[in-house]
Amino acid sequence: MDLPSALAADRRQCVAVVGAGGKKTTLYRLGSALDRAVVTSTVRIPIFDEQVSDVVVTDDPVAALAAHGDGDDAWPLGLVPERERDDRYRGYDPAVVDDLATTHDGPVLVKADGARNRLLKAPDDREPQLPSRADTVLPIASARVVGEPLSTACVHRPERVSALTGVAVGDDLDATAVARVLVSPEGGLKDVPDDARVVAVVNMVDDDALRATGERIAAEALAHSDRLDRVVLTQLLSPDPVVEVFA
Repeated sequence: MDLPSALAADRRQCVAVVGAGGKKTTLYRLGSALDRAVVTSTVRIPIFDEQVSDVVVTDDPVAALAAHGDGDDAWPLGLVPERERDDRYRGYDPAVVDDLATTHDGPVLVKADGARNRLLKAPDDREPQLPSRADTVLPIASARVVGEPLSTACVHRPERVSALTGVAVGDDLDATAVARVLVSPEGGLKDVPDDARVVAVVNMVDDDALRATGERIAAEALAHSDRLDRVVLTQLLSPDPVVEVFA
């Protein structure tokens, strides 16, 4: 199965990614695989000009989209409101992305929270910044966090992860803890629109041991939530990124 099909992102829709351990790579892989894709964000995002055909900095993304060319080399298109620093852009208000998703005849791919390059995270009170038009939400975690201590070295907001999982800060994380974060209403499922599809992604499944870890996470996640459509194990830096799909 190809990546867009596995992630339920293979048609005109708004796809939002949350969590940690592969959000940006997911956006860029989907952007390159889908026709007429727009890549954007509702939070800060590192400079991604090399990952798309063009980036337009604009307060009016709907107008910028209407003025954009339509050749094969015009997509994917990045849309952002402001270059905040040399290394990052700001994101749009979710309502602006809703307007963009309503207007665009193609997929809109949205980074909807931040994780400071960690492997696992739980959102704070202001996150995620999900568009209400999100058709598919992808909560992401890395299989590589299993066996690591619950600390800021690998986890964004370890105290919140501790509250969701019962794992004490400093203790090792197991597959059950990662699954609980992915399916918690205060974790990967926080503020997901009622009618959105939810596909959990376990990334960095890069060898047999990590595949076994990913399988344990997937089994736990599906056993503890009926909100998931499926769990997809991925190695997003591989030419063939889909490892396994569980439903």
